[in-house]
Amino acid sequence: MDVDPRQFDQVVVNDDDLHSVVLSYLVHNCYKETVESFTSCTEMKRPADCLEDMEKRKRIFRFALEGNALKAIELTQELAQDLLEKNPDLHFDLLSLHFVELICSRKCTEALEFAQSKLAPFGKVQKYVAKLEDFMALLAYEEPEKSPMFHLLSLEYRQHVTDSLNHAILENANLPSYSAMERLIQQATVVRQCLSQEQGKDAFSSFSLKDFLKS
Repeated sequence: MDVDPRQFDQVVVNDDDLHSVVLSYLVHNCYKETVESFTSCTEMKRPADCLEDMEKRKRIFRFALEGNALKAIELTQELAQDLLEKNPDLHFDLLSLHFVELICSRKCTEALEFAQSKLAPFGKVQKYVAKLEDFMALLAYEEPEKSPMFHLLSLEYRQHVTDSLNHAILENANLPSYSAMERLIQQATVVRQCLSQEQGKDAFSSFSLKDFLKS
């Protein structure tokens, strides 16, 4: 690589480009009110139909994060009719959120019935067998949050499923599934890692995104 990362400080970044990156992130994550304020302050033009699109996606994600995965599935099918049919992994994950909600509510009988009717059919495919076993194992614990599968009950797991749903909806609409900011960070991380490896340990220290953000 010919570019010395120390030369990056000499690169002038256009304000319009920065604004576009920020707007992309806000739209991607459905921060509707912030988008309205940001575009007003910067006098940027909003992408066509972006506010309506954000509102629809935001409703879906709110239901998923708040434990109403069945409503999230219903709204997803209204927005993109064949999305979950084409993406069984995502469909399974969303159904698993409802199962987990029943477990957390101590509705074990209802959870078992739901698993038998909605999750068990996925067991015909080998890659889902281990996942099904992990979820079903939650039924064996009086305090599932203290079980070895406690991570399946976490907000982080819900957020992971919701992020995957967001990417899938955007991709289905022929929109970027990742924001420009995410892509820039991914690219910068890869470039810095390549520089570290190519130049050797003595030239540049191993790159850490977390450490860079703290600097």
